[in-house]
Amino acid sequence: MLGNRAEAEDVAQEVFIAVFKTIEDFREESKFSTWLYRVAVNHCKNRIKYLARRHDRDRDELDETSTGSNGAIGTPIPSSPDRALEGAQMEKLIQDAIASLEEDQRVVVVLRDVEDLSIEEICEITGLPDGTVKSRLHRARLVLRKKLQRHVGEQHE
Repeated sequence: MLGNRAEAEDVAQEVFIAVFKTIEDFREESKFSTWLYRVAVNHCKNRIKYLARRHDRDRDELDETSTGSNGAIGTPIPSSPDRALEGAQMEKLIQDAIASLEEDQRVVVVLRDVEDLSIEEICEITGLPDGTVKSRLHRARLVLRKKLQRHVGEQHE
């Protein structure tokens, strides 16, 4: 959600501390993971607002420590260096495209397509109605498709 490894690590620490301090507030009305995601999403939103106020929106590429040996998260090692480079470039394009989404769209895309949560879980985490989550997800995917098709088209010309 933040598009910057250092910021994400800072927020992860803040989330851990917040959960540790407020665990007694967990009312068990939902799954613990849902509550944890909501805390994490709220911290990410707050950090995004903070960074926007500071005009510190320059996003660093995720460094290699978060990726596999070929530079692509969770993908098998390609059979050739060309394919490895192509995979790393596509992953960077996807990360940049997600980072460029509006915050409300980025949240649902990350929770659904990156974290693989259900629509119901996303509704619980965000507090949004089912239809709102689905429409934001649909619009975000259209934006991503358009951005990625533009890049893929440029590469093949």
